[in-house]
Amino acid sequence: MTSSGAASQPPLQDGGRKRSPTRKRYFRRVRKMAWSCCARVWVRQELWGSSGIRTHRNTLYTQQRNGFRRPAQKSDPQTPNPKTGIKPQKSSLSPPAYQESSRSVKILVKPFFFTIGFSGCAFGSAAIWQYEHLKSKVQNYFEDSRADWMDKVRPQKGMDFRRQINQWWNSLSNGQRTVSGIIAANVFVFCLWRIPSLQRVMLTYFTSNPTSRVVCSPMLLSAFSHFSFLHMAANMYVLWSFSTSIVSLLGREQFMAAYLSAGVFSTFVSYFCKTVTGRFGSSLGASGAIMMVLAAVCTKMPEARLAIIFLPMFTFTAGNALKAIIALDTAGLILGWKFFDHAAHVGGALFGMWYVTYGHNLIWKNREPVVKAWHTIRTWRPNK
Repeated sequence: MTSSGAASQPPLQDGGRKRSPTRKRYFRRVRKMAWSCCARVWVRQELWGSSGIRTHRNTLYTQQRNGFRRPAQKSDPQTPNPKTGIKPQKSSLSPPAYQESSRSVKILVKPFFFTIGFSGCAFGSAAIWQYEHLKSKVQNYFEDSRADWMDKVRPQKGMDFRRQINQWWNSLSNGQRTVSGIIAANVFVFCLWRIPSLQRVMLTYFTSNPTSRVVCSPMLLSAFSHFSFLHMAANMYVLWSFSTSIVSLLGREQFMAAYLSAGVFSTFVSYFCKTVTGRFGSSLGASGAIMMVLAAVCTKMPEARLAIIFLPMFTFTAGNALKAIIALDTAGLILGWKFFDHAAHVGGALFGMWYVTYGHNLIWKNREPVVKAWHTIRTWRPNK
């Protein structure tokens, strides 16, 4: 007889063998490692995902790689870095991101008043310069006549280098002699760009940008600044070609005032368009002022025949050339072409057309009060 207890026992598994203590420890260790991995994943998601640290770092990295494009997230520019404690500063060339405050019209207030004030000072100084030139010309008339008579009496010596330079200088027209100083200033600034230690200064004061730390003085200095030799050579060639016509039309003093004022005014138009469209960037070059020269000559002499230096066989009238240039720059301004500062070109051309049509009678012919005030100051003598 078999007992009832032996008949009720369940059959043995695993081939009738029980698990050994070694296999129990192995399965226990596997379960512990699985729970540990799950805990690590949960902690990482909770700490990195919810706190936003990882997202913030990716945003900063994206801003650095994207350059001047709009970032994915906006950050407070006044919030200091929690690690360094340093507040981020705005770049002197262009803002790292388009912010709403950058498009405010308030940044155009100082350039606007600088444009008006500088233009007034330029034409006032030109009137005084013309007064002093005419006065010295009358006083030196007899001295020059005596010097010419002494040169004829003296025995002529061999031609030296200085005499050759004087003869070449006297062979130039009045307009070519006038723009020689402008060309020399542009060449000098171009050489300054080649000095590595001056790069920061050149970027700050010789490139114009409405969001830069300095906005007023670059409006004038950038009109004498060229980084590319080809850019400078093309501008100076056009200036030299039209120098005789523009100086004979306006005179030396009036031309210098109009040239400098056009450079500042064209930069202000560039500032305005950049602020309205939000396409900020640095600009440099004398193209705006030279467009004033080109527009003024073409407006006063629309039937004059012009030609391209590399294609002299094709000629066209000055009026048609001006219309084509303005149409091309207007299209570039509307379509957002970035190779040239088309806003500055249009501003310089509009200034030249306006000045020879209305500005000459409105400004230059009303310079008499300034000249009288300067004459009173020059001839005033204290009572003894």
